[in-house]
Amino acid sequence: MASSSSFSLEISQVVLEENSCVRKVMLNRPQKLNSLNFEMVSQIFKALEAYENDSAVKLVILKGKGRAFCAGGDLMGVFYSAFGGHWSFAARFYKTQLALDYLIGTYKKPLVSLINGTVMGGGAGLSMHSRFRVVTENTVFAMPETSIGLFPDVGATHFLSKLPGHFGEYIGLTGARMKGAEMLACGLATHFVPSKNLFLLESALNQITSSEASTISNLINKFSHKVDVKQDCAFKRLEVINRCFSRKTVEEILQSLEKEAADGDEKWIKEAIRSMRSSSPTSLKITLRLMREERKQNLEDTLHRDYLIACHMLMRIVNNDFFEGSRALLFDKDKKPKWEPSRLELVSEERVNQHFAKIEDINWEKLELPYGRNTTNQAMARL
Repeated sequence: MASSSSFSLEISQVVLEENSCVRKVMLNRPQKLNSLNFEMVSQIFKALEAYENDSAVKLVILKGKGRAFCAGGDLMGVFYSAFGGHWSFAARFYKTQLALDYLIGTYKKPLVSLINGTVMGGGAGLSMHSRFRVVTENTVFAMPETSIGLFPDVGATHFLSKLPGHFGEYIGLTGARMKGAEMLACGLATHFVPSKNLFLLESALNQITSSEASTISNLINKFSHKVDVKQDCAFKRLEVINRCFSRKTVEEILQSLEKEAADGDEKWIKEAIRSMRSSSPTSLKITLRLMREERKQNLEDTLHRDYLIACHMLMRIVNNDFFEGSRALLFDKDKKPKWEPSRLELVSEERVNQHFAKIEDINWEKLELPYGRNTTNQAMARL
């Protein structure tokens, strides 16, 4: 039961809370690590759009219930909708999700994401595009899409390309996991607040009556801590990452990593090699191309391109890696995907280009993003 000072309404798997000038959106599917389905994405979009147009609202907070912020999109739902009906069913969900990411990335009011726990894939799309990104010691971030034959989508290559040096390529190609301290150090997070202080921070944010970004930032700063990044984490070895991941091709990146591994015994390098060797060769090459081209793109262009590539993968005309990866890692769980092609050297430039080509299909619908918005990514522009 909500207190007299707030109003709480549960709509399926999303909880909306109203408190004075502040609105909260809580992902409420903890048993599934708050993974996103079509209903949730639609409800969040509708709520955020209404809050943005409400002059009484000065601040919006986005959070997740339980031990995860959001572990990503509900891939089982996508898988079954594509196999049980038609690929366009899954594309419809993806369209709505990308429209939501764009709304968040161009939001006209301050939006604070409280990221306490797992944040991956679609969850990163929700949180990393927001203006304030608060992490804790419990936060674990990753974009592991290449391991299931996908690619870092939901606009991820846009915010990853803004990270120092070639750290974004490292994250996107390897699916490496990062804790909150490392996220703050590289720029994915704006603040680090110990989890024990999150309730106090929320209580203080409830009193906000201004939409001034500086006011909100100063308030969060009162609860934030400076944290040291562990010496053995990858970000501490940015010079090695730049040396390896600046290479022109995925093959050259792997060769460079293997040379580094032969000369030393750093755990993160061996994990990077293992991850890339087990990921879809096609997905790796698509990801590298996206990362290299992304530095010249805005968020709108990125999302249109993500949608196009994802639709190609859902249609399974070019390859079946996304469905094979989902089968091997999420359904049968044999962890032995049969990628096609199976080796990097067999993935031609022509094959990669096919994923970027216009789709000629009567069932394909163009991605429609919220009209008349600032196309500059508001969150990452202020890093």
